[in-house]
Amino acid sequence: MTATSTEQTTAENSPTAEKSTAAERTGAHTPEAVDVITGARERIDALDDRIIGLIQERMAVSAVIQEARITSGGRRVNLSREMEILGHYRDALGKPGTGLAMTLLELCRGRV
Repeated sequence: MTATSTEQTTAENSPTAEKSTAAERTGAHTPEAVDVITGARERIDALDDRIIGLIQERMAVSAVIQEARITSGGRRVNLSREMEILGHYRDALGKPGTGLAMTLLELCRGRV
């Protein structure tokens, strides 16, 4: 390995190079902003994992409800209940909440 390539490898592994790479990933222009964004993104990733777990739990509970309804001679879907859910999400989150609720309902339908 030549002295130039050794220097380049050392520079690439330096904390400054790591911050530069982190700055590129975050779009931040200061080390402080990189740290804030990196920490916040870790928190978002953890929240996303929890949200996914809750959605999976919701899907399982919905399957129990659908199975009980079908077994009793009812329909798989209860449209009036779905309208309540859509309204709840819309009231809590605004118009985008309706789309989110629709996605959740779609994920939870037809699993039985």
